[in-house]
Amino acid sequence: MAEAGQRSRLFGTDGVRGVAGHELTAGLALDLSAAAAAVLGRGAPGRPAAAWPVAVVGRDPRASGEFLEAAVVAGLASSGVDVLRLGVIPTPGVAYLTGAMDAAFGVVISASHNPAADNGIKFFGRGGVKLPDATEDAIEARFRAAAAGTRETAAGTREAALPPAEFGRVSDAAAEHERYLDHLLATLPDQPQPPLGGLRVVADCAHGAAYQIAPRALRRAGAEVITIGAEPDGLNINEGCGSTALGALCAAVVEHGADAGIAYDGDADRCLAVDADGQPLDGDQILTILATGMKEAGRLAGDAVVVTVMSNQGFHLAMHDAGIAVIETPVGDKHVSAAMRDGGYVLGGEQSGHIIMLEHATTGDGVLTSLQLLAAVNRHGVPMAAAAKMMPKYPQVLVNVPGDGSRLGPRTDAAVRRAEAQLGGDGRILVRPSGTEPKIRLMIQARDAALAERVIGQLAEEVRRALASQ
Repeated sequence: MAEAGQRSRLFGTDGVRGVAGHELTAGLALDLSAAAAAVLGRGAPGRPAAAWPVAVVGRDPRASGEFLEAAVVAGLASSGVDVLRLGVIPTPGVAYLTGAMDAAFGVVISASHNPAADNGIKFFGRGGVKLPDATEDAIEARFRAAAAGTRETAAGTREAALPPAEFGRVSDAAAEHERYLDHLLATLPDQPQPPLGGLRVVADCAHGAAYQIAPRALRRAGAEVITIGAEPDGLNINEGCGSTALGALCAAVVEHGADAGIAYDGDADRCLAVDADGQPLDGDQILTILATGMKEAGRLAGDAVVVTVMSNQGFHLAMHDAGIAVIETPVGDKHVSAAMRDGGYVLGGEQSGHIIMLEHATTGDGVLTSLQLLAAVNRHGVPMAAAAKMMPKYPQVLVNVPGDGSRLGPRTDAAVRRAEAQLGGDGRILVRPSGTEPKIRLMIQARDAALAERVIGQLAEEVRRALASQ
C-alpha cells in the first residue's frame, strides 16, 4: 500500500492494505471512509436526494480491527452516513448483507490470509459487488484532495461541516448474522435427509472471521463438526492454520477419522478441502466437482466455467471430458468475476480456493463453497478422495526471476517457444510480470514433474540472460 503522500495507486488488487498502525493508520482509515462516503453514498435511483445513505461495516477478529473499525465508523458517520456495525463476520457476509439490507455500500476491515500485523479496508458497492477501478480511483482522488487540504466542491467552495442533525447514526447489527446464515443454508437442495447428514467434518477456521458461522452452518446442514482454529485472540489469525497452512487440518482429519476437512482463510472468502486420508484438494479440484455436478443438474450456464491462466492443465482435461468450456482470465478474482458477469456464467474461481457462485453470491464465499462441495460429494455417496480423482492433477512448478516485466521481449518469447518444444505439447507455460513486485513469474505444468523442473530451470536462466542483455 502507498502512503498518503505518495503518488502510486492507493488501492491494490483487493482494497487498501498495509501494516496496521504503520501504513494503515486510524487517520488514513477515517479519511478513506469519508472519501468513500462522498463517492458511494450518493443518492440511489428512486430515492429522495436527501435520504441518508446506509453502510454496513464488518471485520475479522485481528486486534487492529477494533481501532480501525472505530475510525471507519467515525469517518462514515461524520460524513452523514448511517452505519450498521456487523462486528466479526466473513467478508462475503458483508457483501451479502450489503445487498440484502439495501445498503448504499459495505466496508470490510480485513487482511484476509495475511498475518495478524497486517490489515486492510475494502468496499462493496450497492448490491454487494466489488468496485470497478474507476470508482476506486474516484475515492482515491477524493482522499488525496482531503489529505492535501483542498477539500473543495466542484464549484470551488470549501465544504462546510455537517450540522449535528445531519451526522449519521451508528447501530449494532450483529443480529443480521442470522440472516446471512439462513441464506447460506437456503442454497442447499431440498431433500428428505439433511444435505450433509452422516458426514464427519473437521473445520479449520484460521482463528478468523468464520470461527462461529462456519461450524454453525455445517452443523445445521447435518454434519458432525470438529473445529480447530476457532479460538481467535486477535493475534493468532492464520498462524499455522487455515487455507495457507493445511498441516494441522490434514492431521486432525486423520486423527478423528473424519470424512473430510475444510480450511478457510482469515476472512473466509475462500476455502480448501482435505480428504479422509489427509490429502489436500485445491480450488481447481473443488471447481471440477462443482462444475460437473452443476452441469448434470442443468444449472451450469453456458456449460462453461471461468478460471485464471494459473489453472492446472489437468483441470482443462477434466472439463474437456465433461463437455464443459473453460474461459480463462488474468490472475485475480476481480478478473474472474468480471468475465462471469460479461458472459453470463455462474461458476468461476482460482486455485487458491476463491470460488464464485453467482447463483448465490456476488463474491467468493468460503462457507458457501464448503457447503456446496460437501453436499455434492454426499449426494453422490462417494468419498472426497474419489471425487478429487475426477481431475488428473499435473505437477506445477513456479519460479520468480527478479527483473522489470516491461523489459520482456523477443528473446524471452524465443526461450518460451524452446521450452514448449521440450514439453512436446504435454503441458503449459506461463510467463507474466508480477502485479505487486519487480519480478517475472514463471510457471510450468507437465505430466512429468522431473521434466517440469528441468525445463523451468533452463527457462529461468534464459530469462535472466535476456534481461541482463538489455
